[in-house]
Amino acid sequence: QVQLVESGGGLVQAGGSLRLSCAASGSILSISAMGWSRQAPGKQRELVARITKGDSTSYADSVKGRFTISRDNAKNTVYLQMNSLKPEDTAVYYCNADLTPFSDRLPRSYWGQGTQVTVSS
Repeated sequence: QVQLVESGGGLVQAGGSLRLSCAASGSILSISAMGWSRQAPGKQRELVARITKGDSTSYADSVKGRFTISRDNAKNTVYLQMNSLKPEDTAVYYCNADLTPFSDRLPRSYWGQGTQVTVSS
């Protein structure tokens, strides 16, 4: 069984920082890209940041210069450092990983359960 478990969400004042972590566990053959998306109430889920196995990164325009995505391949973990947070960053944040499990060796995307980030003004 493959699982992605997020941690690090919470309540923070505007201008503050949070660091999200997401660890993939289970029988994993390989992981390619990993990323973070978010969904605010009444809005569609949007991609926030993505990182390839070779550490190439991409960001939504709304978070460029404030958020940094990184990964630790030895730990199968992806991080999202969020600085200068704004109330509009309030959302449930989900991590995902494009990975190949040992079970059937078919690559597909897995998602975590989500972690709430609330930024107060």
